[in-house]
Amino acid sequence: MPSWRTHIDPERGKSPVIRAAEYVRMSTDHQKYSTENQADAIRHYAAARGIEIIKTYADEGKSGLKIHGRDALKRLIEDVQAGTTDFTMVLVYDVSRWGRFQDADESAYYEYICRRAGISVEYCAEQFDNDGSPIATIVKGVKRAMAGEYSRELSAKVFAGQGRLIEKGFRQGGPAGFGLRRTLVDEHGTEKGLLKRGEQKSIQTDRVILTPGPGEEISIVREVYQAFVHEGRAEHQIADDLNARGIKTDLGRPWTRGTVHQLLINEKYVGDNVWNRQSFKLKQKRVRNDPGTWIRAPGVFRAIVERDIFEAARTIINARSFRLSDEQMLAELRGLYERRGLLSGLIIDESEALPSSSAYSSRFGSLLRAYSLVGFRPDRDYRYIEINRSLRRLHTTVLHEVLEGMRSMGSDVHENDASDQVTINGEFSLSVVIVRCDPTPTGLLRWKLRFDTSLSPDITVVVRMDQFNQVPLDYYLFPHLDLAGERLRLAEDNGLNLDAYRFENLDYFYEIAAPVRFAMAA
Repeated sequence: MPSWRTHIDPERGKSPVIRAAEYVRMSTDHQKYSTENQADAIRHYAAARGIEIIKTYADEGKSGLKIHGRDALKRLIEDVQAGTTDFTMVLVYDVSRWGRFQDADESAYYEYICRRAGISVEYCAEQFDNDGSPIATIVKGVKRAMAGEYSRELSAKVFAGQGRLIEKGFRQGGPAGFGLRRTLVDEHGTEKGLLKRGEQKSIQTDRVILTPGPGEEISIVREVYQAFVHEGRAEHQIADDLNARGIKTDLGRPWTRGTVHQLLINEKYVGDNVWNRQSFKLKQKRVRNDPGTWIRAPGVFRAIVERDIFEAARTIINARSFRLSDEQMLAELRGLYERRGLLSGLIIDESEALPSSSAYSSRFGSLLRAYSLVGFRPDRDYRYIEINRSLRRLHTTVLHEVLEGMRSMGSDVHENDASDQVTINGEFSLSVVIVRCDPTPTGLLRWKLRFDTSLSPDITVVVRMDQFNQVPLDYYLFPHLDLAGERLRLAEDNGLNLDAYRFENLDYFYEIAAPVRFAMAA
């Protein structure tokens, strides 16, 4: 931990006590920046100068690249701008804890907001006084640039490291897919076991590889390629046949044209490891990268499809768009846009008459470029709209299942159609909330939950969706008395304080909610 400045103005002890707030932030970059260590240094600094700390703003586990997601810093700025603060100073450990903004002017802007309101910002572990002098301004500007450059250098190092792991045949996030499994290996390459859906490695030196799945799934994958290449059957015909036979995808869902199409074009089935199709560096906008920048490692996994038949399938798919001119492809895309009202890679892949989304991306440079040429200009990926629509439809089904489960155990259920709130046995109210999964760029799963405080039900049943937002993953039962706020962020593992409310199914809830009959006392 860097030492803080020890020079104290002897006259300062005669001044009235200065009231201050402290701001602490920790991402995951180094233990020395734990919020406890920062707070200790700040409080030592304050005690030596007669400063009283009356409020703490803490962002734990938050990146300093931008203000988005840093709720504590947002509250600090909002309090300052609203004029509701009762302190005249903000104490921060060092410049990097204030932020590693890629634009140094952004860091200066938030400090200026405080200074304009008469609140100074002091960096306790820096070797300069933030007094507005030319020297302090120059040093602070350099420090801000260095803080941002640290993140850029770290991003480049992480990217290079991930690229080397790809070339060595290790998997970087994402599900295995139908017919494949994720297998955990140690640092010597010895297999340790299979990872189930949602499970992650816990030891830093362990790695994940793809291995063939059950024999029946491998047979189906090969059958799909055979039907497509040698029998000339279309993706939708193959999907209909699989569904008629009762075969489900790896997610337990029916097959569609799009899922069959993805199976036919994914290079992992011939043992190739491909990475960097998309990137999300430094929390900037997610972009689709040019195929020339993709990192490829051929033949690093055990193939379950022969390369000749895979290349034949890819040739057939590419030929669809090769036969069409740019004008014809755009005319088809424009027609789809007029019918559906929006576009996405999923919508394109599910349309039988159109080339694949990858064909549009390859022909026109990117999907966004193709969208703009037909007059569709999304400001974000619209896949989330389709997911939300699906979840709204699912809510009715889930609510019905919950109520039927309650009734099956003898509970009396009264539904309030106006509010979607349910009263059980005339004793407590119940509400069902479905939460979509938002995977992070690093493959971690997150769920952002917002409670409807206007309803204030006694029990909120939270249905947490799986990684692909297709089936429920698990359930949380939150009593109203234990809710600290209207928003909650869940990870895969949340500690006992939250996961104590977690259940694999609702059978236990149905049992404890059931009425119990007893004889009347005389």
